[in-house]
Amino acid sequence: MSRRIEIVMYHYVRDLARSRYPGIKGRTVEEFRGQLDWIRAHRTVVGAEAVLDAVATGAPLPERACLLTFDDAFIDHHAVVFPILRDLGLPGAFFPPARVVLEHRVLDVNKLHFVLAAVADTSALLDAMVREMAALRDEFALPPDAHYRAAVDVSGNRWDTPDVAFFKRMLQRELPEAARTRIADRLFRAFVSDDEAAFARGLYMSVAQMREMTAAGMFFGSHGYNHAWLNRLPPEEQEREIDLGLAFLRDLGAPADRWMMNYPYGGWNESLLGILRRKGCNAGLSTRVDVADLDRDDPLLLPRVNTNDLPVRADAPDRGAP
Repeated sequence: MSRRIEIVMYHYVRDLARSRYPGIKGRTVEEFRGQLDWIRAHRTVVGAEAVLDAVATGAPLPERACLLTFDDAFIDHHAVVFPILRDLGLPGAFFPPARVVLEHRVLDVNKLHFVLAAVADTSALLDAMVREMAALRDEFALPPDAHYRAAVDVSGNRWDTPDVAFFKRMLQRELPEAARTRIADRLFRAFVSDDEAAFARGLYMSVAQMREMTAAGMFFGSHGYNHAWLNRLPPEEQEREIDLGLAFLRDLGAPADRWMMNYPYGGWNESLLGILRRKGCNAGLSTRVDVADLDRDDPLLLPRVNTNDLPVRADAPDRGAP
């Protein structure tokens, strides 16, 4: 038996070719089914509860253990993922940021996904971003554009072109938060939709849908309330994010006494870990890419692999046991 587990991270899973935004980076339904067939042939899928048990007791996991995780509460997870997992008898772990469901707000990161999917010309988006920055330069004391081009490191990005990586990093991390939010809002309204609440209702699951999945045995863990960079918040705001996320889990009927945290953007710091330990968090999921080893890794900092790291065809060879 083993104490290693491959934790696979998913976001969008949809019929991309027939969707309004086929450029969204996600798994097609066919790819998802093919990947599950491959996983079932080469891995042993376990539920989040098995991972929590292994963390708590030191118990072993099955050989080639695999946990399927789904971030951000997309409607895809109820409409596509849930029926497939249920039909195959497979467990899944889902991590909704509460605000998108309760307030019908679109995450800034998701706004950027749909802006990029709506506009094929990345240079046009960069020009639009620069114009918005110019309008906010004095208010936020923004450095010249050349400063960002020189300072922002886009190397090491596994999935995006340098221009797309630059666009995302500027509007996810580099600019002041208030400026990022305003620019993302303006670009979203200009290129995608001027009715954010309606778009959010079509993009994310409802409370009723998540309760249905919980009652059917799917696991729900915390992804915070606002999907914030938790490592950038003061401790009191970190604690508020955790408390609101736990209250949301309780409302879904999900366990909040034995629970798992999924860090938005992979952001964490020692202050946050201290709060999580005090709140009884049993495991945490990071964005570090690796196979998790429960004998080696801090249980609050378990790494994951991206769905793109695994084959999507059942007959693909195994690249090696985790």
